[in-house]
This record gives sequence, C-alpha cells and structure tokens, in this order.
Amino acid sequence: MRYLDAEAIENIAVGAAFLGTGGGGDPYIGKMMALSAIENNGPVQLLSPEEVEDDDFFIPAAMMGAPSVMIEKFPNGNEFVRVFEKLGRYLGKETIRGTFPMEAGGVNSMIPIVVAAQMGIPLIDCDSMGRAFPELQMATFNLHGMSATPMAITDEKGNIGIMETIDNKWTERLARVQTVEMGASAMVSIYPATGRQLKDYGIHNIITLSEEIGKVIRGTYENEQEKMTALLEVTNGFQLFQGKIIDVKREIKGGFNFGRVKISGLNDNLGDEAVIHFQNENLVAEKNGVPIAMTPDLICMVDLETLAPVTTEALKYGKRVQVMGLIADSDWRTEIGIETVGPKYFGYDLEYVPIETLVAKEDK
Repeated sequence: MRYLDAEAIENIAVGAAFLGTGGGGDPYIGKMMALSAIENNGPVQLLSPEEVEDDDFFIPAAMMGAPSVMIEKFPNGNEFVRVFEKLGRYLGKETIRGTFPMEAGGVNSMIPIVVAAQMGIPLIDCDSMGRAFPELQMATFNLHGMSATPMAITDEKGNIGIMETIDNKWTERLARVQTVEMGASAMVSIYPATGRQLKDYGIHNIITLSEEIGKVIRGTYENEQEKMTALLEVTNGFQLFQGKIIDVKREIKGGFNFGRVKISGLNDNLGDEAVIHFQNENLVAEKNGVPIAMTPDLICMVDLETLAPVTTEALKYGKRVQVMGLIADSDWRTEIGIETVGPKYFGYDLEYVPIETLVAKEDK
C-alpha cells in the first residue's frame, strides 16, 4: 500500500498514454482532472490486488467512444462518480471497497484516480487489458467468462442508464449505439468484480508499470539513446521504426477513430516507409508493405526526441516519431485471446505472429 501524489500522477499519465497504444484518450485532459481531484481531496491510496479481500466488491469507471471527441467535448467532472454510484446502487452494494482502471490510456487511467479521490476509496493496481483496446468485450475478464453487465452509462448532460445483456458482444453493440447518441463519448462503469476476480483475472501492477515508464520518459538522461535504452529495459520492448509522418487519414465512424498514418523513414530507416493502421488504438504496423507488429501486441508511437507518447488524435504531418513494440500479456496470446483481439477480428487478412518472431525475421 502507498499513496499517489501529484508527481506519481504525472508519471502515471505519461506511462499509461504510452501503454495505451495511441488510444485511451488525451493524457493531458485526464492528468489535469486527476491532479485537481487529489488537490481537493488528498492523495489516493494504491493497493495491490493481493492486498484486497476476496469477497470485497470493486467497480471501475472509464470513458467510452472516440478519443478525438474529448478534445472539444470535455467532461464536466461529475459523470465519473455519478456512473460509479449508479451501478453500486443497482447492484445493492452499500460498500464499494475500491475502483480500478479498465485499461491503460491517458484518460482511462486517470478517471479511476478521480473517482478514488472524490469518494475516498482505494485504487487497485490492476486493469483488464494491460494496454488499451477499442471494444468492451476486449477484456481479460471476458476471456475468463465474467459478464460485462450490469453496466451503467452516462453523459455530461446527466442522461444515465443501466444495461443488462445476454453476452459481452451485445454489451458492446448496444452501448456503442448509446455512446454515439450521447455525442460519440460517454462514461461507463462495467465489469463489477470481487477481489478474488481481480486477483485471478486482472492484469496486475499496471499502474506501477505506467509510473515506471513515465519516470523514464520524463527523466533526464545524458542523451536520447540512453533514455531509449532505459525505456526498452522497463518495457521489454522493441524499436521498430523511425521517421517523419507524411500522411494521416482519420475519420470518426460508429463511435471510433478509424485511420492510418504513413511514415517516411529517417536515420537507420532512411528510404523505408511504414504504415500504422488504427481503430482508436494502433492495430497493425507495416514496413515496406510487410507486417512488423500486430494486435494484440502493443504498437506505441513516441516523439523521436523526447519519447513522449503520441496518441492517434495527435498525429499530424511533419511530426517525427519512433514506433515501438511490446509483447502483449499472455492471456491475449491464447486461442480465445487472439480470436477476441487478433488482426482477423479487426478485418485484417493476417494470421497473428508474435512481435518477437517478426523482429527476429526483420533482423536476419
């Protein structure tokens, strides 16, 4: 157990945006909300999953929708607690022992901090993705048979509802329609869980990992390569491509950011071209038309010099970036995991190949 202060939140916001693989919402917006919450309510207690009781009850809170919408459609700050309390009342749980993030991402790692600070409850150091994914059934809880519902959903205007569905794919389908009608972004509380379920099915220490990544990216080093080496060590990651963005195509459709970014190679990649395809999050990376990384493994874009994470809504012509890859949690590399979040699910005619295999092939 420890407490998260302003410095910890600064680091977590940066690290979570990195793990968010381009999605999860604008890190600056989320960070400012979390900093304001702890300034007004005090630091947030962080517990590991091992520190909670098996029978205690926990509820997450998260943003659903197209991340780019939040650049202009700010939350008013009341939605997070409102949706959290609504689900708690519906479940008949008088005591909620804590909250946790559904995914790693700039906003969605910060919203639970806001809830924890405002309600005076602990934050649990786990999530259900180990990164960010665009759809509600894309959670390790789902892989292990947990129901996403009952689920609460609300918007900044005060509309709120409870949903129960026959399976988690239907949760995604019906909630997505509501999200679009709410202006392409909404707040949800979903996958209510016991302490035992967090221990067994959650991805542990995601907040701590985010903080460690943030410390590296925000840290001072002798040179850029020393910082990159430190980042590769803390993430067990791979350098995939360096270049300048020369084209971005992006559209909001069905409550998602869809698009692709084209990158012209620099330094060791001079003369090469990379294309990154995304749906909120980066899903497939190609170099000269050949895949070099694919979902469920993480494809992360960072500023070429500072290594600051670059989200899909921040992609723009001329920006110099470095593409990195990370190994996904082992749950996502199972047969059901690949069926749920592999490239074929998103419409790419690709068989999943682990990133370490693709990197080894590239190095030959």
